[in-house]
Amino acid sequence: MIRSTVAHVSLAALQANYRALVAHLSAEAGRTMPDVIAVVKANAYGHGAARVALALEAAGATMVACADIEEGVALRRAGVTVPVLVFGALSVSDLDGILDHTLTPTISTPFAARAVEAAGARRGRSIAYHLKIDTGMHRLGFRHDNLERTLPAVLASPHLQLEGVFTHFASADVADSPLFAEQRTRFEAALATVARLGGRPRIRHAANSAATLRDSRVWYDAVRPGLLLYGIVPPPLASTLSLTPAMSLTSRVVAVKGVRPGEGVGYGWQFTADAPRSIAVVPAGYADGLDTRLAGRGSVLIRGRRAPIVGAVSMDMMTVDVTGLGDVQPGDEVVIIGRQGDESWQQIDAREMAALIGTIPWEVVCRLGTRIERVFE
Repeated sequence: MIRSTVAHVSLAALQANYRALVAHLSAEAGRTMPDVIAVVKANAYGHGAARVALALEAAGATMVACADIEEGVALRRAGVTVPVLVFGALSVSDLDGILDHTLTPTISTPFAARAVEAAGARRGRSIAYHLKIDTGMHRLGFRHDNLERTLPAVLASPHLQLEGVFTHFASADVADSPLFAEQRTRFEAALATVARLGGRPRIRHAANSAATLRDSRVWYDAVRPGLLLYGIVPPPLASTLSLTPAMSLTSRVVAVKGVRPGEGVGYGWQFTADAPRSIAVVPAGYADGLDTRLAGRGSVLIRGRRAPIVGAVSMDMMTVDVTGLGDVQPGDEVVIIGRQGDESWQQIDAREMAALIGTIPWEVVCRLGTRIERVFE
């Protein structure tokens, strides 16, 4: 039995987005097309990692990437067969999962290198890994300017096999930031140092969705799209790519009631009617991942028209003003994210919602709650 509030995930749209990205990569004249590492971390940005990864593998993705070993194990158990790159830190993880499920770890600290080497030695196995270089993000990664000291021991580890080298841009979506170009320069210098120390990686990668759109010089051997695969262009960038949002979020009206002038709605009476209003109750709230800041800012679509969210977004429901929308009834479809009609104003996407509440579209889709049923279409 499915609750009224449902996330619909179009696997066909997801695969079409993948093909559109591949076409964009192949159109660059004078270079070999990079591979695509499909990022499916955080439950595939809220879309459902298992089904999404399988769909992208079927579309041609040569590698998928996740945040931690646990996510990687879940992908393997779902039947994913392409290489699975684990981005995250390994310091406190169960490293047997890497070996038991043939995952590709990221080594980003000397401690992690020693731990993965020890795991390989215990099992008599060589472990292919990707080396992460910190070129300015200052989270995980070997400092780009300290590799001569930190890297020789890693490269000499008998049970570690260097397969890839990568970095992560801190400001790919900030057009006027000089750090993007500086990180590219630092990464290319780091690649030269790795080669000088004897490292021979098969794959070099750096470009997330924003960097992929911004500069083909950072495509290297592979790109790592996340948001683009789900049909969302990272703000504030624009793109001519033909993309379709892969997810829509819908619900149903469960009640409609009248509110008289001077009466308020919901916790704290954040909305007070200045005239007779018709208010529809929708069974979706912050426990489902909707931000409380949508109150008084956001809208939903009912009968192809926008209905403003009024009153507090509570744990399990929200209220919307349907005055003038006709005879709205319980059971009417409510589109929270998605399209209800053919006009541009009849669509609410994650970028719009994020802008309204002062956040980013990644957060909007990733935070959709676990009690939201994902229906794959």
